[in-house]
Amino acid sequence: MKYELQYRLYSERAILIEWPAEIDEGILEDVLNFKNKILKSKGKVIIEVTSAYNSLLVFYAKAIENVYDEVLMLKELYFSGLKCKSNKKKIWYLPVCYSVEIAQDLRDFSEQKSLTIDAVIDLHTKPIYKVFFIGFLPGFLYLGGLDKKLFLDRKKTPSAHIQKGAVAIGGSQTGIYPTDSPGGWHAIGACPLDFFNPKTPECCYISPGDAIKFISIKENQYNDIKSKVENKIFHPEFKIL
Repeated sequence: MKYELQYRLYSERAILIEWPAEIDEGILEDVLNFKNKILKSKGKVIIEVTSAYNSLLVFYAKAIENVYDEVLMLKELYFSGLKCKSNKKKIWYLPVCYSVEIAQDLRDFSEQKSLTIDAVIDLHTKPIYKVFFIGFLPGFLYLGGLDKKLFLDRKKTPSAHIQKGAVAIGGSQTGIYPTDSPGGWHAIGACPLDFFNPKTPECCYISPGDAIKFISIKENQYNDIKSKVENKIFHPEFKIL
């Protein structure tokens, strides 16, 4: 399916391409396919393409001389039959500890939703989530597929400190904080893994389009895995989709 896209100059060296403002797996697949087309066809002219829920930001190596011509070429590329080898998608099995001792908002969240803690855990671990994009912090995973029973607006007053690895809910989304950070999402769990390492070629080993399955673990398991991660002897499990 092709969409009616909007193109606009974002800066003298960047063009923003926008899809309908929806969180939708069909749109995500189209965004990633177009990203691969651009990267394959534009060579050294384009230095980076960043994807989000329903947009691509295309960065050029130098200032864009004629934005209208460039937009026309992008439109033609979008509708072209250019075949690209897509990256292999993975499903990652991520351990999460849902303990009120380390998940700072779990008890309050369950009370606001009028659910037991066990019900929150059950509802949060059942889905297979889709990674829509990575931001606002390097390695922060924005995941789609949250059960509607767990939807809850962001905090009116953001927390000054959310711990690294916090698995949190904000509105209709769930995600994972890769570093200590202020934040307005409700931290209902904790994952002992690292999600961002600037010393590795890919920085974040999880990619948009991948899938996530949360596996509930006990607090002693969390501490054990965290220690192994720190000593670089634990790696998350995954399967090729």
